[in-house]
Amino acid sequence: MAFRTCATRSNKPSQAYLRTWGGTDLLGGRASCCSLKPSVTTELGSTSVKFFVDTANLADIEEIASWGVLAGATTNPTLLGQVKGKPDDIYRRICDLVNGPVSAEVVAETSAEMVEEGLRLAAIHEHIVVKLPMCVDALAATSALAAKDVRVNMTLVFTAPQAMMAAASGAAYVSPFLGRFDDIGQDGLHELSQIVECFANSDHECQVLAASIRHPVHVIEAAKIGADVATIPPKVFHQMLVHPLTTSGIEKFTADAVARADAAAKKPVRRAAKKS
Repeated sequence: MAFRTCATRSNKPSQAYLRTWGGTDLLGGRASCCSLKPSVTTELGSTSVKFFVDTANLADIEEIASWGVLAGATTNPTLLGQVKGKPDDIYRRICDLVNGPVSAEVVAETSAEMVEEGLRLAAIHEHIVVKLPMCVDALAATSALAAKDVRVNMTLVFTAPQAMMAAASGAAYVSPFLGRFDDIGQDGLHELSQIVECFANSDHECQVLAASIRHPVHVIEAAKIGADVATIPPKVFHQMLVHPLTTSGIEKFTADAVARADAAAKKPVRRAAKKS
């Protein structure tokens, strides 16, 4: 059996956590419908999930990039519409800030137009990954772009069959959406686990990029399932930093240090006794 070899995976079966009936959920309660169980064995020490930032806001990207945790970025027409400036200039600046893959999405509708727009976007910067929405025309465009060594991120992927077709057409990334499943009362993590397991049994060089992340638990679950990348909104990055015990611990240590310094400053100086 052949297994794919990606930058973030072993050439042995990766860890795929399947959603199964029963069991205990992440927060410790009895899951009403499903929970995580290991399905495929993993090699210990494999590279962990990479963090991309999901925004076009340069101030947010600059801040989070300064933490040293970013490996790339993703954008879309909606995110781009929320910021001012020329799109090409924004893409160039993001590429410089993250020094890694940056997804820039086409708005064309036919395969020929997607290829044309994709080639133009790819020429902006070496880090640009052309983002295409999952559809028949996008599959044809992906194949044409891949033949020209242009990387494609197939977005709006919701099922394993969609992901497998995207990988077969030559996509470098597939982006399964998690939060949008939550919006309609379905389980996006189950679909993500299906995609990861299918890719573990494939020789396609395609990475799984978990998208539409709404909270830190999505990041944890995506990493446990075996996604190569999690693209995370700035708000969720900040949520991942915070815990009340961390905050109270810092406050306690700081208060103790200040109290010690104050006590040392107030300590009376002992004078030597005068000789009679």
